[in-house]
Amino acid sequence: MEHGSLEDSSASTFSIMEEDHTLANSVRFVLNQDPRVAFCGYSIPHPSENKVNIRVQTTGDPAKDVLKDSLQDLMVMCQHIRGTFDSAVADFRENKPADAMDIDLNKK
Repeated sequence: MEHGSLEDSSASTFSIMEEDHTLANSVRFVLNQDPRVAFCGYSIPHPSENKVNIRVQTTGDPAKDVLKDSLQDLMVMCQHIRGTFDSAVADFRENKPADAMDIDLNKK
């Protein structure tokens, strides 16, 4: 949900339900890398609520568009990390036989 001014689209607060510091800090990091962002921060209104408020103020572009771009960048980063991790696991398994890994192959 977006909370912002109808007159000034360059500053908005976005509420994201069922999320915590994990997503909020990642989004904050990516937003702060964007040169269009003048300010970005997040807060959790109450520890018992799974809700995050992310405040975005830009240099002129609509905050909603900047947030969307940053979320897309974060998805690309996560896909890259996952691909790199999967490749490293595959390389490890390929170069080291399972019996030398000290794992139980019957476990799932």
